[in-house]
Amino acid sequence: MGFFTGLVTLPLAPVRGVMWLAETLTEQAEAQLYDPGRIAAEMQAIADQAAAGEITEEEAAAREEELIGRLNEGRARR
Repeated sequence: MGFFTGLVTLPLAPVRGVMWLAETLTEQAEAQLYDPGRIAAEMQAIADQAAAGEITEEEAAAREEELIGRLNEGRARR
């Protein structure tokens, strides 16, 4: 970037900083959302809750289906 271009676009620097921060936060959130280890831990928690009678088998199946969808989407994104 040239000196003149840098001066002209200087007022946009805060906007570029906010955009970079938003992109970084989105990447981190998606990495946690689609983390296979985290999904496996959630699956185990669901199985434990179902075994303890805290949730019904239908609720457990619905939650597990959602987690499997997240796992598949995470694999597709890689």
